Amino acid sequence: MAKTSPDGYPTQPFPLQGRVAIITGGSRGIGKAISLHLSSLGAKVVINYTSNSTQAEQLASQINANSSAQQAAAVKADISQPEQVKLLFDEAESAFNGVHILVNSAGVLDSKYPVIGETTIEDFDNVISVNVRGAFLVCKEASNRIKHGGGGRIICLSSSLVGASRPGYGAYTASKAAVEAMVKILAKELKGTGITANCVAPGPVATELFYAGKTEEMIKGMADACPLGRLGQPEDIAPLVGFLVSDAGEWINGQIIRANGGSVI
Repeated sequence: MAKTSPDGYPTQPFPLQGRVAIITGGSRGIGKAISLHLSSLGAKVVINYTSNSTQAEQLASQINANSSAQQAAAVKADISQPEQVKLLFDEAESAFNGVHILVNSAGVLDSKYPVIGETTIEDFDNVISVNVRGAFLVCKEASNRIKHGGGGRIICLSSSLVGASRPGYGAYTASKAAVEAMVKILAKELKGTGITANCVAPGPVATELFYAGKTEEMIKGMADACPLGRLGQPEDIAPLVGFLVSDAGEWINGQIIRANGGSVI
């Protein structure tokens, strides 16, 4: 029996032990922090990547070095392609005998930040392909492959830009707004399965994706806009995801959680 605190909540040191989590975009930025955090909670993690095998394999090796049994595996898959998404889940099931958690952290951003009138069709299609089509495909697969009966979790990363409507991010913000709407509906469609679905919507987070194309002035302005006086860090987001995918997060379902330190930009 799991230990409990005086108020009756579980206090086991590894609340995700025995569970398997797929983290798309899991080898860098916020996705990397989530991979590390979920593994520290006892989950076996499948680190999905698109192109940089070195990063993903190094992260998997880092996690496995701290365990007597395989705790992590790196799997290449382009989430905008349905056959590769299926392969991703197949590999996860083969390596760890099932999937309980999906965290969709993969995403792209047009680093030129053009206004809508100057956004190319090619850039728009690329953002929509990965951020919307990719989210749809992994959520679709997860809804059919995650084990039913309780403890199943789907988390999609969105963006606080959806609430800010900041100029220069039209395609990106539209893609994340679509993901938020889809996840709210998915949570209702999963009624009876024991699987919950939520979005975590970070504000500005100091990652490679965030810094691309920004001037020092832009970065300082975004840090100053936060009541806490700084940019977010990937480690600010990972514990929130860890809570949501644990048993303690079961009662949060169909929600958009804006993790931004109070920034409204």
